[in-house]
Amino acid sequence: MAGFPIRRFITQVTEDLSCEGITADKPLRKVVVGAVLANPFAGKYHEDLSAAVEWSPELGKLLGGMAVEVLGEPALSYGKGGIAGTGGSQEHVVSFVTTPFGNALRDAVGGGAAWVSSATCVGAAGTPLTLPLAHKDALYVRDHYDAVTLYPADAPYPDEVLVAVAVANRGRLNARLGGISADEVVGKDGLT
Repeated sequence: MAGFPIRRFITQVTEDLSCEGITADKPLRKVVVGAVLANPFAGKYHEDLSAAVEWSPELGKLLGGMAVEVLGEPALSYGKGGIAGTGGSQEHVVSFVTTPFGNALRDAVGGGAAWVSSATCVGAAGTPLTLPLAHKDALYVRDHYDAVTLYPADAPYPDEVLVAVAVANRGRLNARLGGISADEVVGKDGLT
């Protein structure tokens, strides 16, 4: 990955089998895949961050493909985000997860009409990153409003950025707050 060398990939899998004492008919599986990469913008202000935006589809395709492979079944929910190390700024990590990155993630999960929710911040190595999840085709599928937290150990260094994607195979266990159900999704406008 010329220009933004990757030091490490992080993969985290959680699988919830029950919730509130009720065994799930189908476990909720969440996968997060992150890349820890060099941040050439760290240390001083840069007006032009377009190099990261232009390169980001390559990263979105890579991370999305890795996440779907680990999930092992169709992804129904997704999210994205990242952490800029303390030598960088939030704008640096946002430059890696804008629309071109999101479009590549959509392609990698087999399409998605809905907005890809995201979360970004600046943090020291080991800062947890909570990534939002929402249904990939319809934002108003309430039982898919969820999140997953990545625990990145010693990343990112001050001059690095951690960029991550999250996917899930279903909505929350025991969801019971109404809204559109996943089997009612139209998927044309990204909302319903």
